[in-house]
Amino acid sequence: MQIRAITWNVFHGRDFPPDPALRTWRSRILRITERNRTHVQVNRDLSDHFFDLLAGADWDVALLQEFPPHWAARLEERCGANGHLALTSRNSFLFLRRLAARLNPDLIGSNEGGSNMVLVRPSNLGTITERRELALCPGPTPERRVMSFTRTESGLCVTNLHASTGPRDRARAEGELRRAAERSIDWAGGAPLILGGDLNVRPRDSEIYAELQNHFGLAAPTKDDCLDHLLVHGLTTVEPPMPRPSERREVKMQDRLRLRLSDHAPVEAHFRL
Repeated sequence: MQIRAITWNVFHGRDFPPDPALRTWRSRILRITERNRTHVQVNRDLSDHFFDLLAGADWDVALLQEFPPHWAARLEERCGANGHLALTSRNSFLFLRRLAARLNPDLIGSNEGGSNMVLVRPSNLGTITERRELALCPGPTPERRVMSFTRTESGLCVTNLHASTGPRDRARAEGELRRAAERSIDWAGGAPLILGGDLNVRPRDSEIYAELQNHFGLAAPTKDDCLDHLLVHGLTTVEPPMPRPSERREVKMQDRLRLRLSDHAPVEAHFRL
C-alpha cells in the first residue's frame, strides 16, 4: 500500500508575505491591503484558498495544526475525507471569537480558537475507526497542547500534535514529543504509525529525534532546520519528508502579485506499507 502524507500548520487561515515590511499595523487594524513588487498582504477570510490547495494536493492523510475549528465540516467535504478534530486552546466563547475573526482575522490571530485536525481519504486508507486524544500540557498557562491519535480501517495509525514553542520551552516540547511517542506506540499496538505535526524542535538543536528513533523506532525527521516533521514506525520511506517550495503555497492575485498562505510550508512524504 502506498501512503502519501502531508503536515501543515495553517496559521489560523492567514497569509504571511516574505517581506516583513508588508506586515503592518495599518493592515492589521484598518484591513488595508499592503503591496510590494511581488507580494500582497491581506486581512480577510482566505479559507477558500487554503481549501483549494488542500483539496488539490496528492495525499491520503493530512495533519493540520493551528486549524480554525469551524473549517472542519467544509474542508472534509471539499477533500472527500473523514476528519478527527482535537480542540487545543482559546476555545471558550467560540461564537464571539469566530465573529471577531471574520471581521478582522489578523487582529484576532490565534485568539480565534485553535485545534489540530487529521483528514483521511478513505479511497486508500478506509474510514476512521478510532479517535483518541491526550492533553500533553493542560493549559491555560503555558498554552494547552493536545495530541490526537487516529486509527484507520487499513490499520494505519496517525498521531498529530503541535508542541510547545520557543527556545525557552524546548525542554517542554521535547518532553511532549517523548510522551506522545510513548503513548502512540502503546496505542498503536504494533500497527504502522505516522507521528507528525508542528513539533517545534529543529533537529540541529536537539537530540530528541535520535532518542525517538533509538527508543521507539520513529524515523526520520525533515531537514535539520525544520519544525514540521512526519516520523514513521513500521513504514518504508519512498520519498522522505520535504517542505514544499514557497511558490507552491502561493496564490496569484491581480497585477501578477502573489499571496503566500501561512507562515509554514507544507511538508510532504511518501511511504509504503
